[in-house]
Amino acid sequence: MSTPFRTGTGTAVVLAALALCATSAATQAPSAPARGPDGHPKLDGIWQAFNTANWDIQDHSQSPGPTAAGALLAAPGGFGVVEGNEIPYQPWAAAKKKEHFSRRWTDDPEIKCYLPGVPRATYMPYPFQIVQGTSKIMLLYAFAAGVRTINMDKVPPSPVDTWMGHSMGRWEGDALVVDVRSQNDQTWFDRAGNFHSDALHDVERYTLIVPSHMNYEATIEDPKVFTRPWKISMPLYRNIDKRAQLVNYKCVEFSEEILYGHLRKKPNP
Repeated sequence: MSTPFRTGTGTAVVLAALALCATSAATQAPSAPARGPDGHPKLDGIWQAFNTANWDIQDHSQSPGPTAAGALLAAPGGFGVVEGNEIPYQPWAAAKKKEHFSRRWTDDPEIKCYLPGVPRATYMPYPFQIVQGTSKIMLLYAFAAGVRTINMDKVPPSPVDTWMGHSMGRWEGDALVVDVRSQNDQTWFDRAGNFHSDALHDVERYTLIVPSHMNYEATIEDPKVFTRPWKISMPLYRNIDKRAQLVNYKCVEFSEEILYGHLRKKPNP
Protein backbone atom coordinates (compact mmCIF):
# COMPACT_ATOMS: atom_id res chain seq x y z
CA MET A 1 0.00 0.00 0.00
CA SER A 2 1.41 3.33 -0.97
CA THR A 3 2.24 5.93 1.65
CA PRO A 4 -0.30 8.78 1.72
CA PHE A 5 0.91 12.22 0.47
CA ARG A 6 1.53 14.61 3.35
CA THR A 7 0.98 18.30 2.59
CA GLY A 8 3.59 19.56 5.01
CA THR A 9 6.39 17.44 3.52
CA GLY A 10 5.43 18.30 -0.05
CA THR A 11 5.40 22.03 0.71
CA ALA A 12 8.84 21.79 2.28
CA VAL A 13 10.20 20.02 -0.81
CA VAL A 14 8.74 22.67 -3.15
CA LEU A 15 10.13 25.54 -1.04
CA ALA A 16 13.56 23.91 -0.97
CA ALA A 17 13.51 23.54 -4.76
CA LEU A 18 12.50 27.18 -5.23
CA ALA A 19 15.26 28.32 -2.88
CA LEU A 20 17.80 26.28 -4.86
CA CYS A 21 16.63 27.87 -8.13
CA ALA A 22 16.82 31.36 -6.63
CA THR A 23 20.34 30.74 -5.34
CA SER A 24 21.43 29.43 -8.74
CA ALA A 25 19.97 32.47 -10.54
CA ALA A 26 21.62 34.86 -8.08
CA THR A 27 25.04 33.35 -8.66
CA GLN A 28 24.85 33.61 -12.44
CA ALA A 29 26.86 36.49 -13.85
CA PRO A 30 24.73 39.25 -15.45
CA SER A 31 24.95 39.54 -19.21
CA ALA A 32 27.88 41.64 -20.34
CA PRO A 33 27.04 45.05 -21.82
CA ALA A 34 27.49 45.54 -25.55
CA ARG A 35 30.59 47.48 -26.56
CA GLY A 36 31.22 49.86 -29.40
CA PRO A 37 34.10 49.76 -31.90
CA ASP A 38 36.25 51.75 -29.47
CA GLY A 39 35.79 49.06 -26.79
CA HIS A 40 33.69 51.19 -24.43
CA PRO A 41 30.22 50.19 -23.19
CA LYS A 42 27.38 51.24 -25.49
CA LEU A 43 25.05 53.60 -23.66
CA ASP A 44 22.72 54.17 -26.61
CA GLY A 45 19.05 54.04 -25.77
CA ILE A 46 16.23 55.73 -23.93
CA TRP A 47 16.82 56.15 -20.20
CA GLN A 48 14.84 57.47 -17.26
CA ALA A 49 15.16 57.99 -13.51
CA PHE A 50 12.33 56.71 -11.33
CA ASN A 51 12.44 58.80 -8.16
CA THR A 52 11.01 62.01 -6.72
CA ALA A 53 14.19 64.10 -7.00
CA ASN A 54 12.59 66.60 -9.36
CA TRP A 55 10.28 67.58 -6.49
CA ASP A 56 13.10 67.70 -3.95
CA ILE A 57 16.61 66.24 -4.13
CA GLN A 58 16.61 65.77 -0.33
CA ASP A 59 14.37 63.52 1.79
CA HIS A 60 10.88 65.02 1.80
CA SER A 61 7.35 64.42 2.98
CA GLN A 62 4.31 64.89 0.81
CA SER A 63 3.14 68.48 0.58
CA PRO A 64 0.22 70.34 -0.99
CA GLY A 65 0.29 72.31 -4.20
CA PRO A 66 -1.86 75.33 -5.08
CA THR A 67 -5.33 74.86 -3.61
CA ALA A 68 -7.07 75.25 -6.96
CA ALA A 69 -5.05 72.36 -8.42
CA GLY A 70 -6.12 69.85 -5.76
CA ALA A 71 -3.97 66.73 -5.84
CA LEU A 72 -2.69 67.46 -9.35
CA LEU A 73 0.29 69.56 -8.24
CA ALA A 74 0.78 68.09 -4.78
CA ALA A 75 4.29 66.74 -4.16
CA PRO A 76 4.69 63.05 -3.28
CA GLY A 77 6.97 62.09 -0.42
CA GLY A 78 10.23 60.38 -1.22
CA PHE A 79 13.84 59.68 -0.38
CA GLY A 80 16.51 62.10 -1.51
CA VAL A 81 19.44 61.54 -3.82
CA VAL A 82 21.95 63.76 -1.96
CA GLU A 83 24.81 61.90 -0.31
CA GLY A 84 24.32 62.35 3.45
CA ASN A 85 21.04 64.21 2.73
CA GLU A 86 22.80 67.54 3.38
CA ILE A 87 23.33 70.43 0.97
CA PRO A 88 26.14 72.61 2.37
CA TYR A 89 24.70 76.05 1.70
CA GLN A 90 26.43 79.21 2.83
CA PRO A 91 24.15 81.02 5.34
CA TRP A 92 22.88 83.64 2.87
CA ALA A 93 22.20 80.93 0.28
CA ALA A 94 20.22 78.80 2.76
CA ALA A 95 17.96 81.80 3.34
CA LYS A 96 17.56 82.32 -0.40
CA LYS A 97 16.64 78.66 -0.89
CA LYS A 98 13.78 79.11 1.61
CA GLU A 99 12.66 82.20 -0.29
CA HIS A 100 12.68 80.22 -3.54
CA PHE A 101 10.58 77.50 -1.91
CA SER A 102 7.94 80.01 -0.88
CA ARG A 103 7.67 81.21 -4.50
CA ARG A 104 8.08 77.86 -6.22
CA TRP A 105 4.67 77.93 -7.94
CA THR A 106 5.62 81.05 -9.90
CA ASP A 107 9.42 81.12 -9.99
CA ASP A 108 10.55 77.55 -10.71
CA PRO A 109 12.12 77.64 -14.21
CA GLU A 110 10.30 74.38 -15.04
CA ILE A 111 6.98 76.27 -14.95
CA LYS A 112 8.29 78.58 -17.66
CA CYS A 113 9.53 75.69 -19.85
CA TYR A 114 13.14 76.83 -19.53
CA LEU A 115 15.79 74.21 -20.21
CA PRO A 116 16.43 72.44 -16.88
CA GLY A 117 20.24 72.47 -16.80
CA VAL A 118 22.57 69.78 -15.48
CA PRO A 119 22.02 67.65 -13.46
CA ARG A 120 18.25 68.30 -13.21
CA ALA A 121 17.61 67.23 -16.81
CA THR A 122 18.66 63.70 -15.82
CA TYR A 123 16.02 63.11 -13.14
CA MET A 124 13.02 65.03 -14.40
CA PRO A 125 9.99 62.72 -14.78
CA TYR A 126 10.59 62.41 -18.52
CA PRO A 127 12.87 60.11 -20.54
CA PHE A 128 16.03 61.12 -22.35
CA GLN A 129 17.98 59.45 -25.13
CA ILE A 130 21.71 58.82 -25.51
CA VAL A 131 23.16 58.63 -29.03
CA GLN A 132 26.78 57.54 -28.71
CA GLY A 133 29.58 58.25 -31.14
CA THR A 134 33.33 58.17 -30.66
CA SER A 135 34.04 61.92 -30.73
CA LYS A 136 30.57 63.19 -29.72
CA ILE A 137 27.79 61.83 -27.53
CA MET A 138 24.36 63.40 -27.89
CA LEU A 139 21.81 63.59 -25.08
CA LEU A 140 18.28 64.33 -26.22
CA TYR A 141 15.77 65.29 -23.54
CA ALA A 142 12.00 65.01 -23.87
CA PHE A 143 11.35 68.08 -21.71
CA ALA A 144 11.49 71.29 -23.76
CA ALA A 145 13.10 69.28 -26.60
CA GLY A 146 16.48 69.87 -24.97
CA VAL A 147 19.68 68.79 -26.72
CA ARG A 148 23.13 68.50 -25.20
CA THR A 149 26.47 67.51 -26.75
CA ILE A 150 29.22 65.77 -24.78
CA ASN A 151 32.50 66.51 -26.53
CA MET A 152 34.85 63.54 -26.36
CA ASP A 153 37.37 65.40 -28.52
CA LYS A 154 39.20 68.64 -27.83
CA VAL A 155 37.11 71.75 -28.41
CA PRO A 156 37.52 75.33 -27.17
CA PRO A 157 35.77 76.42 -23.95
CA SER A 158 32.34 77.96 -24.34
CA PRO A 159 32.56 81.75 -24.85
CA VAL A 160 29.24 82.28 -23.02
CA ASP A 161 27.16 80.62 -20.32
CA THR A 162 24.16 78.62 -21.53
CA TRP A 163 21.20 76.77 -20.02
CA MET A 164 22.76 73.30 -20.48
CA GLY A 165 26.40 74.30 -20.14
CA HIS A 166 29.49 73.06 -21.93
CA SER A 167 30.23 69.32 -21.53
CA MET A 168 33.63 67.68 -21.98
CA GLY A 169 33.72 63.88 -21.69
CA ARG A 170 36.28 61.16 -21.17
CA TRP A 171 36.32 57.47 -20.28
CA GLU A 172 37.73 56.24 -16.99
CA GLY A 173 37.63 52.49 -17.45
CA ASP A 174 34.01 51.70 -18.25
CA ALA A 175 32.66 54.92 -16.69
CA LEU A 176 31.77 57.91 -18.85
CA VAL A 177 32.94 61.00 -16.96
CA VAL A 178 31.58 64.39 -18.04
CA ASP A 179 32.91 67.75 -16.90
CA VAL A 180 30.18 70.39 -17.17
CA ARG A 181 30.91 74.11 -16.92
CA SER A 182 29.57 77.41 -18.30
CA GLN A 183 25.97 77.03 -17.11
CA ASN A 184 23.98 80.16 -16.41
CA ASP A 185 22.48 80.81 -12.97
CA GLN A 186 18.83 80.59 -14.04
CA THR A 187 18.14 76.89 -13.37
CA TRP A 188 17.15 75.15 -10.15
CA PHE A 189 18.01 71.64 -8.98
CA ASP A 190 14.37 70.86 -8.13
CA ARG A 191 10.92 72.27 -7.38
CA ALA A 192 11.95 72.83 -3.75
CA GLY A 193 14.05 75.85 -4.74
CA ASN A 194 17.56 74.39 -4.45
CA PHE A 195 19.76 76.55 -6.66
CA HIS A 196 23.27 77.50 -7.79
CA SER A 197 25.21 80.40 -9.28
CA ASP A 198 27.01 80.86 -12.59
CA ALA A 199 30.08 79.28 -10.95
CA LEU A 200 28.44 75.84 -10.98
CA HIS A 201 30.79 72.99 -11.91
CA ASP A 202 29.39 69.46 -12.29
CA VAL A 203 31.32 66.24 -12.76
CA GLU A 204 29.00 63.45 -13.90
CA ARG A 205 29.70 59.71 -13.98
CA TYR A 206 27.60 57.31 -16.07
CA THR A 207 28.47 53.70 -15.18
CA LEU A 208 26.66 50.78 -16.79
CA ILE A 209 25.85 48.07 -14.23
CA VAL A 210 23.99 45.66 -16.50
CA PRO A 211 22.64 46.39 -20.01
CA SER A 212 19.39 47.85 -18.66
CA HIS A 213 20.69 49.60 -15.52
CA MET A 214 23.15 52.46 -15.11
CA ASN A 215 24.47 54.28 -12.05
CA TYR A 216 24.49 58.07 -12.31
CA GLU A 217 26.52 60.35 -10.06
CA ALA A 218 27.11 64.08 -10.12
CA THR A 219 29.59 65.91 -7.91
CA ILE A 220 28.53 69.53 -7.54
CA GLU A 221 30.85 72.42 -6.78
CA ASP A 222 29.93 76.10 -6.55
CA PRO A 223 32.10 78.23 -4.23
CA LYS A 224 29.70 81.17 -4.52
CA VAL A 225 26.83 79.21 -2.97
CA PHE A 226 28.15 76.11 -1.14
CA THR A 227 30.82 75.62 1.51
CA ARG A 228 32.13 72.40 -0.06
CA PRO A 229 31.46 70.04 -2.99
CA TRP A 230 28.58 67.56 -2.59
CA LYS A 231 27.23 64.60 -4.53
CA ILE A 232 24.01 63.11 -5.81
CA SER A 233 23.56 59.56 -7.13
CA MET A 234 20.75 57.37 -8.47
CA PRO A 235 20.09 54.45 -10.81
CA LEU A 236 18.86 55.05 -14.35
CA TYR A 237 16.82 52.51 -16.29
CA ARG A 238 16.92 51.75 -20.01
CA ASN A 239 13.56 51.37 -21.73
CA ILE A 240 13.59 47.91 -23.31
CA ASP A 241 10.22 48.20 -25.06
CA LYS A 242 10.80 47.55 -28.77
CA ARG A 243 8.41 50.39 -29.58
CA ALA A 244 10.20 52.91 -27.35
CA GLN A 245 11.07 56.24 -28.88
CA LEU A 246 11.62 59.70 -27.51
CA VAL A 247 8.53 61.90 -27.76
CA ASN A 248 9.42 65.55 -27.29
CA TYR A 249 7.44 67.56 -24.77
CA LYS A 250 7.51 71.02 -26.36
CA CYS A 251 6.00 72.94 -23.50
CA VAL A 252 6.70 76.52 -24.63
CA GLU A 253 3.13 77.14 -25.79
CA PHE A 254 1.84 76.19 -22.34
CA SER A 255 4.05 78.75 -20.58
CA GLU A 256 3.24 81.79 -22.73
CA GLU A 257 0.49 83.08 -20.45
CA ILE A 258 2.64 83.03 -17.31
CA LEU A 259 5.54 84.67 -19.17
CA TYR A 260 3.83 87.17 -21.44
CA GLY A 261 0.21 87.39 -20.31
CA HIS A 262 0.78 90.73 -18.62
CA LEU A 263 1.83 92.20 -21.97
CA ARG A 264 -1.42 91.31 -23.72
CA LYS A 265 -3.41 94.30 -24.91
CA LYS A 266 -6.66 94.70 -23.07
CA PRO A 267 -9.74 96.15 -24.79
CA ASN A 268 -10.73 99.64 -23.84
CA PRO A 269 -13.71 99.78 -21.45
